[in-house]
Amino acid sequence: MRADNTIRRYGAIAILLHWAMALLLVGLVAMGLYMTRLPDAGFDKTKILLIMYHKEFGILALGLVGVRWGWRFGNVKPGLVDMPEWQKVAARFVHLCFYAFMIALPLSGWLMSSAAGFPVSFFGLFFLPDLVDYNERQFQFFLALHRFLGWALIPLIAVHVGAALAHHFIHRDESLRKMLPAGPA
Repeated sequence: MRADNTIRRYGAIAILLHWAMALLLVGLVAMGLYMTRLPDAGFDKTKILLIMYHKEFGILALGLVGVRWGWRFGNVKPGLVDMPEWQKVAARFVHLCFYAFMIALPLSGWLMSSAAGFPVSFFGLFFLPDLVDYNERQFQFFLALHRFLGWALIPLIAVHVGAALAHHFIHRDESLRKMLPAGPA
């Protein structure tokens, strides 16, 4: 398989970035849902540890979206399969929304941590600078925004997966296969 994209299919790097981001986003949503249900008090350090991992993997997602965006604009983009115009518009809209969420969610989390006075580490290699000063009101705002965006991402993922599966199993076209390692040549 080629590393770069062709007009018929995505290349190995685009496929790797797509599936890595998919796993990362689903994992971050699942981790966020789980850790927010854990109690705040007590001697169990699980919640604190999960929050730290959530932040670190969220920053990784932010970095990867930059890499993915750079790759996307530096390569040819395979065309959409033949489908009604409204589906093409919907597909483009959903992809734009994904990019917005992949930027807004990590940034809102980073802003939330900054406003709470908690540093954001990148896997212990370095700390990111605070984006805002400590401020409880801002913390509450960014917490609410981050939660809202997290919940809003879930139906977007469902629509994306549902459309991909519908194109694969119902319409029997190449949409999904173009994003699989063993797809069309």
